[in-house]
Amino acid sequence: MRIATWNVNSVTARLPRLLGWLTSAQPDVLCVQELKCADEAFPRAEIAELGYDVACHGTGRWNGVAVLSKVGLDDVTRGLVDQPAYEDVTEPRAIGATCGGVRVWSVYVPNGREPGHAHYAYKLRWLEALQTTVLAESGADRPFAVLGDFNIAPADDDVWDISLFTESTHVTEPERKALAMLRETGLTDVVPRALKYDRPYTYWDYRQLAFPKNNGMRIDLVYANPAFADAVSDAYVDREERKGKGASDHAPVVVDLTV
Repeated sequence: MRIATWNVNSVTARLPRLLGWLTSAQPDVLCVQELKCADEAFPRAEIAELGYDVACHGTGRWNGVAVLSKVGLDDVTRGLVDQPAYEDVTEPRAIGATCGGVRVWSVYVPNGREPGHAHYAYKLRWLEALQTTVLAESGADRPFAVLGDFNIAPADDDVWDISLFTESTHVTEPERKALAMLRETGLTDVVPRALKYDRPYTYWDYRQLAFPKNNGMRIDLVYANPAFADAVSDAYVDREERKGKGASDHAPVVVDLTV
């Protein structure tokens, strides 16, 4: 089974590339983030033509998540256990589904904006809710994984120049502690740190030639329980999909399983 995650940065703007990538990469399951469209506007028909069932959770603002599956789509859950609101809005940032016996969550963790901002405190509360949800679901024998844009670089190597981030989100101790607490629930980061590239970044800003210079960050992650992790046979970041006109600022992350 091939399972992938991709922040598409607007499913409407990225639809031709999304359809092309689904056709070429042939994932059985794709977790999608940053839809930027409401559920009723999601391009279900075009994706269904490629054989995918769709479960989405979006309101049309800058967030939104989905799971696309060729191997079944059951037990769909929208939102986390005790998920906090921001400015009185419970944002569509998490959706879970069981696909071919594998339980996946597609998550789009809040950015946090900057340390000290209300959105940063919200990010940490949101991550607590994610941990609560993982504890409620990951103990079963079935393969389980949380995939998506975590907006956190787990280690200093996961940004191109850590000295530029000393006053920024994505690398602060509380954010990384939240990831460590996720790992303490029994999850591991299953994407190898040394893939085809020395630094397998997943995100590059559109500005200042960040992608050609490889000034990136590894913030799109796959955290999995032992039943999932033990079945991983390969993993890669599809840098080719970040190239060219109309690309998302994130690349897909792909994991192959022997299930």
